[in-house]
Amino acid sequence: MNPTIKLLKSHRSIRKFTDRKIPRELLEELISAGQCAATSNHVQAYSVIHVVNPENRRKIAELAGGQGHVAEASDFLVFCADMKRSTEAAERAGAEVVRGMTEQLVVASVDAALMAQNVAIAAESEGLGLCYVGGIRNNPAEVAEILKLPAHVYPAFGMSLGYPDQDPEVKPRLPLASILKEDFYDDRQDETQVAAFDDAMHRYYLDRTGGNKESNWSKELAPLFTTKLRPHMREFLRKCGFEMK
Repeated sequence: MNPTIKLLKSHRSIRKFTDRKIPRELLEELISAGQCAATSNHVQAYSVIHVVNPENRRKIAELAGGQGHVAEASDFLVFCADMKRSTEAAERAGAEVVRGMTEQLVVASVDAALMAQNVAIAAESEGLGLCYVGGIRNNPAEVAEILKLPAHVYPAFGMSLGYPDQDPEVKPRLPLASILKEDFYDDRQDETQVAAFDDAMHRYYLDRTGGNKESNWSKELAPLFTTKLRPHMREFLRKCGFEMK
């Protein structure tokens, strides 16, 4: 296993950080590495908001569901899907642009995710820890107001960054056979493979909590399909200019 693959396979979400600050030069190097990620048609449809103001970070921490690490980490970034800059550039170049297409929303969201993952890998290569924060979509309009986001830009997710003050285990992943399918979508073994993975996750939760958490992967999915539906996102994105035509 080469060092890069080993690093990728060692990822953990870090939610407790030391007081040590990330040097500005390193932070900028991480963002620069993020810019080198693949991007659809070289659009680079993302912007990153470095939230420095302590009060704003406290507000975002609460809006994201009371996630204290948002306020306590050395740095907090919000990765925005951004079609404003590229659309206006195309207009200035003489194009009769069409706004609000679903494809533009997809391109910007994918670009932002790819860019952020490059930042994450670069950060971990420097001994930093991080936690993605999808909770900012709990109250995206309020977050957008704090960040003064214009039309055609939406806050996709956040990232807490800092020097780790915890050493959690790597969380197991689904078996490769469940993810890697040959030639066509074959789900004949999915139920069996998921059942085995549920057993592995059950043991993981018991070990991590000293026997205090009886759960598994399938049970932990429940909020995604019951309470964390975020139905407000459709109207929010429409108001942002992503009309999904």
